[in-house]
Amino acid sequence: MIYFDATFLVKLVIDEPGSGSLLEFVRERDDVIASSITSRIEVISALHRKHRERAITHGGMLKAHRQFFREIETGRISCIVFSRSIVERVEDAFQKLPPTIFLRAGDAIHLATASEAGFKEIYSNDRHLLAAATLFKLKGINPLAR
Repeated sequence: MIYFDATFLVKLVIDEPGSGSLLEFVRERDDVIASSITSRIEVISALHRKHRERAITHGGMLKAHRQFFREIETGRISCIVFSRSIVERVEDAFQKLPPTIFLRAGDAIHLATASEAGFKEIYSNDRHLLAAATLFKLKGINPLAR
């Protein structure tokens, strides 16, 4: 099982830069993809933004959203439910976070979720998330950078 943040989940359901390489990476690994339950909201929000920016049509947005939920229903993507320990982990991280680290709440949720679920690595191309991964005892990996 590998952990993806929402940016990578979006790349799995719409064609955007890096999607082909990421799909190839996923096929090679043949793992279940885990992510926070919050990804369900983040993915539809990102798809709507793509529609708002006219990068995809309304039909394309709906098709991608259906594909995303099919991946969840078939077990290809597993959504980890939010827990009190995840919230506390995020709160603790922000209290200890050096002022030089930029960390968004959504990224902190992904990092805490992956860490609390016992993952050692998190996959993303989000430079801020990757930079903060070690604070959650995770190795941040961008397979698109290879």
